[in-house]
Amino acid sequence: MGNVASQLYRVNVGDIALSVRDWPGSEPVFILLHGLASNSLLWAGVAERLATLGHRALAVDQRGHGLSDKPDGSYDFATFVADLHQLIAALGLTEPPVLAGQSWGGNVVLAFGAEHPTAARGLAFIDGGFLNVRASLGDDWEAVADRLRPPQLYGIRPEHLRERIQAGHPDWSPESIEAVLGNFATLPDGGLRANLTLERHMQIVRALWEQDPTTLYARVTAPVLICPAERSPAGDQARAERMVAVAEAGLARSRTVWFADTDHDIHAHRPGELAELLHQELVAGLWAWSD
Repeated sequence: MGNVASQLYRVNVGDIALSVRDWPGSEPVFILLHGLASNSLLWAGVAERLATLGHRALAVDQRGHGLSDKPDGSYDFATFVADLHQLIAALGLTEPPVLAGQSWGGNVVLAFGAEHPTAARGLAFIDGGFLNVRASLGDDWEAVADRLRPPQLYGIRPEHLRERIQAGHPDWSPESIEAVLGNFATLPDGGLRANLTLERHMQIVRALWEQDPTTLYARVTAPVLICPAERSPAGDQARAERMVAVAEAGLARSRTVWFADTDHDIHAHRPGELAELLHQELVAGLWAWSD
């Protein structure tokens, strides 16, 4: 990671406030959205590298996550798209931003691009955006819910969580491992609890299962960078390739770059490589002025 410091502040969007980490640089701004039950700190390595390359980068805790407000109410795509739209307006940017989302965050970016086709200079789907849960896991919501219900880690000690993350991701940087702890709040006894409640988590999973990306691609006019992580076993890779192919066929303009030997959390596992790719697309690729 680099050594560019970020500012941490809150931005009012409607009747809630979102927490934003802001690395300095020039516009167009990169706005970075985390995945389900994650937080903005996972984007720090990418954002710091973008800042060293001269780009302003903002990583956002979406509602219910990280340091942002956690209201009751709807946690569907329309709500998260509205949050993002109001955030962009509140920032007072002079140029449309580039929006990058990881996993479920990529599907938020897709929904935003379909709803507001001229509001972004470009979109990036980071092992997300093309995710079609119903097509992959079936029409039985109860079975899908059972499969995707998250493990409950209430009360886990920080040191034990670090050990679990390290065991599952042995080649992640210490900074990326520590960033995962931002998914949790500290209990009075020093244990941890997830920032995103189980009920809200499952609301988002249900919205993801109900979303049909194939109905949205044609409405997206901004150029899209698709960054899938290669999967194992082969069956999972084949399903991912089919979903990516459908996205490529449906989007007006896109480019796909597969990340080999990389975790689903590409932004945490390969932050330098991902930042360089985003930079190149802005200066000489999909999102360049000459285009």
